[in-house]
Amino acid sequence: MILVVDVGNTNTVVGAMKEGEVLHHWRISTTMRTTDEMGLLLLQLVEVKGLSATEISGVCVSCVVPSVLYSIEKAARRYFGVHAVVIGKGIKTGMRIRTDNPREVGADRIVNAVSAYQVCQSAVVVVDFGTATTFDCVSSEGDYVGGVISPGFRISAEALFNRAAKLPKVEVERPERVIGTNTIHSMQSGLYWGYVGLVNSLASRCKAELHEQNPHSQIHCVATGGLSNLIGRACDEIDSVDADLTLRGLWLLFHRNQ
Repeated sequence: MILVVDVGNTNTVVGAMKEGEVLHHWRISTTMRTTDEMGLLLLQLVEVKGLSATEISGVCVSCVVPSVLYSIEKAARRYFGVHAVVIGKGIKTGMRIRTDNPREVGADRIVNAVSAYQVCQSAVVVVDFGTATTFDCVSSEGDYVGGVISPGFRISAEALFNRAAKLPKVEVERPERVIGTNTIHSMQSGLYWGYVGLVNSLASRCKAELHEQNPHSQIHCVATGGLSNLIGRACDEIDSVDADLTLRGLWLLFHRNQ
């Protein structure tokens, strides 16, 4: 059994995996923790499910917050007795990165691309609903060819709340109708359906450009990330939702580097 850890800007997702399947997963806030705080937290998460540290034979980490990485690596050694595999320079991904500067591409985006291509075996667009919403494009040959980075849903909402003094903060939810009959419903509609429109438009354009490069390949679009169920299922251009896509990608890359 291995622990896979996906450190995002806002949340960190931890998964306990065996034979490629996610047995348990947890979502915690991404924040600075000491090595002991991180180690004890991971131990508690594992033990609450009836597992023990001795059952963990490896740790694989994708991290976009460098200041958090050190404590995770050291906690893996101190509390689980393993050296963490960190997705980054020198890691074997099995995927060619066809961008202007491959080192600029975030580790989480490569993990998603590898995972999605492993499932689809065809050209694919991955939409990851995180702090930023990213679109990652893979050709039919399995090459990472680039993508899109847009403000995340919550960033967009916070910008509206902060810059419009008379507008209240509202709950994130899918409104029944587009035309709101009061301020709160109107804001929810604009935030939710406006964001659905953004995702549909960008996904459609990504598919069109991939189709130009891969005219005979079926192009699949998969959504993942914290808001993938809430927003992704309302997007016509998204073909499937897979909340565990990143965790399974970490499992794949862990074993490709053993």
